[in-house]
Amino acid sequence: MIPTRSYAASQAHAPLAPYAFERRDPRADDVVIDILYCGVCHSDLHQIRDEWGRGEFPMVPGHEIIGRVRATGSGVTKFREGDLVGVGCMVDSCRTCSSCNEGLEQFCEKGFVGTYGAKDRHDGSVTQGGYSNNIVVSQEFVLSISDKLDAAAAAPLLCAGITTYSPLRHWKVGKGSKVGVIGLGGLGHMALKFAHAFGAHVVQFTTSESKRADAMRLGANEVVLSNDAEAMKAHAGTFDFILDTVSAPHDLNVYLGMLKREGAMVLVGLPDTPPTVSGAPLIFGRRSLAGSLIGGIAETQEMLDFCAEHGIVCDIEKIAIADINEAYERMLRSDVKYRFVIDMATLEG
Repeated sequence: MIPTRSYAASQAHAPLAPYAFERRDPRADDVVIDILYCGVCHSDLHQIRDEWGRGEFPMVPGHEIIGRVRATGSGVTKFREGDLVGVGCMVDSCRTCSSCNEGLEQFCEKGFVGTYGAKDRHDGSVTQGGYSNNIVVSQEFVLSISDKLDAAAAAPLLCAGITTYSPLRHWKVGKGSKVGVIGLGGLGHMALKFAHAFGAHVVQFTTSESKRADAMRLGANEVVLSNDAEAMKAHAGTFDFILDTVSAPHDLNVYLGMLKREGAMVLVGLPDTPPTVSGAPLIFGRRSLAGSLIGGIAETQEMLDFCAEHGIVCDIEKIAIADINEAYERMLRSDVKYRFVIDMATLEG
């Protein structure tokens, strides 16, 4: 067994605190990774507070992991000691269902195994995440990270990056597309960067004039204040695609009316309160309202390679792990531009 240091929540709503446990010895296809950085996702906070009702405690959060390979199992062929690698939201799946066979492990029909708070398919133990100094993962769920990328700023690509990249690719956003982005946070700022890199005309929707300059810096061609009725009316019926990254309750219907005929609006945020959707803007225009969940391993690698080629990373603020509880409070206040990343070297003390 491999001794591991981490920060964990001992029970729901408990603050994160130092926690020691043991990782499994590597199986034949496993990669042992010394973690350098781990991004802080809003879903980490949801899970340690058991707001989704399926928490397993003690819980070590973290699914935006960057590290270096320390050792490999006897059957590993894809990685070797010293490689810079990443681990995202999944560490396993059934690998046999139609979704897995199509490279869509995030939609595994038996349920993918989450990086933390999930049951290991082999021994039934509970997975523990990246707020720790090491992790052991099957090579099939480990990603290669280019040395061209800043390792810390690349960490949130493993969740915020792929969550926005995947729907933009699936709905074929590119040159000639007019794209709207709702929300300018960890997800929204990556959506702007990707949509701009794909050649789309990108419009940021916001309620705050103070966000205009940042949105333009990140890749927006225009900024529309969603509380300005005249500005919204001027764009009605003109969008090919809208990506909604907001997790707070808000009115979807006004944005559905912004779509062209046969346009699509895709949700990647998950509000606690189910939205009320009128059928009229969907029916009168054959518009679509859909959702999207991260991406498969192959697509995540594609996204990482695209980022390396185009110099795309997340805008981050590095923190010491001892400051994680304060970071959660700041995250609730949207007081971060745009993603916290834990420097795991600070765990040493």
